[in-house]
Amino acid sequence: MGVNHQNKPAVKSELHPRNVHKDRYDFDDLCAALPELSAHVVMSKYDEPTIDFSNPESVKCLNKALLKHHYDVNYWELPKGYLCPPIPSRADYIHNIADLLASGNGGVIPTGKNVKILDIGVGANSIYPILGHQIYGWQFVGSDIDAVAVDNACQVVAHNNLRHAIVIRKQSNKTLILNGIIGEGEKYDALICNPPFHSSPQEVTSSTQRKWRGLDKKDKSATLNFGGQNNELWCKGGERVFIEKLVNESKIFGDQIKWFSTLVSKEDHLAKVYKCLQSANAAEVKTMEMGQGQKRSRIIVWRY
Repeated sequence: MGVNHQNKPAVKSELHPRNVHKDRYDFDDLCAALPELSAHVVMSKYDEPTIDFSNPESVKCLNKALLKHHYDVNYWELPKGYLCPPIPSRADYIHNIADLLASGNGGVIPTGKNVKILDIGVGANSIYPILGHQIYGWQFVGSDIDAVAVDNACQVVAHNNLRHAIVIRKQSNKTLILNGIIGEGEKYDALICNPPFHSSPQEVTSSTQRKWRGLDKKDKSATLNFGGQNNELWCKGGERVFIEKLVNESKIFGDQIKWFSTLVSKEDHLAKVYKCLQSANAAEVKTMEMGQGQKRSRIIVWRY
């Protein structure tokens, strides 16, 4: 009996048109770039090469191959248990910010070292600065509250000879987001942020168990296939409270940052985020929709 291709997963057509990951992965090219990936490749039920996305080591190895093949990143190691982000969706955020900057530049995407971006919550992986620099040549400052994440991000930057383009700073005051990170007189074209989604460790566990069920795994042990430390995954009040705090602090730096932005993963948070932006007297607010497969998200952007 032949293989049934009727229900083959669709091309990731909802990704940004410039996203090199919008088609299915070419495992021949990826394994050629990173031979160690070959040990993780299996055949899907559609008789096509894939990996076991429930296996953290396989996910990390795929990400390393994607970074090496598409972005010339030769070193990308993470501390055990730290967040291993999906590259396609992270690239989508960068491409959407490029479109945002083009809207104020005669429709032309500004590239090169004169474009400066601030990444709040850069993480141990430093993924947004890496992608933003490798794709568009932008300069980045990335901040984080976690000392281990900051140290590892610095190592990733150094090993890839990117210290001229990416600066990592530690936020020493966990009650603040922007204060203590933005220097006097510094100017940024945009701020990006991927806030913690959840409001408690219990919510993280519940979400993970739902993900396992989606992957059709019998082991509901709540081990994340993409990792993540507490401050990467949850904060008191969750995503909405973090974003509202970011909005309130952003008022102070309206003359230093042209565009503020943040991912909003939960649609039911939008109304209160919009209300907070209205109270902050933002001069302009936009919503940029993003999608990958069945997962939908959006970027809220604002300026003063």
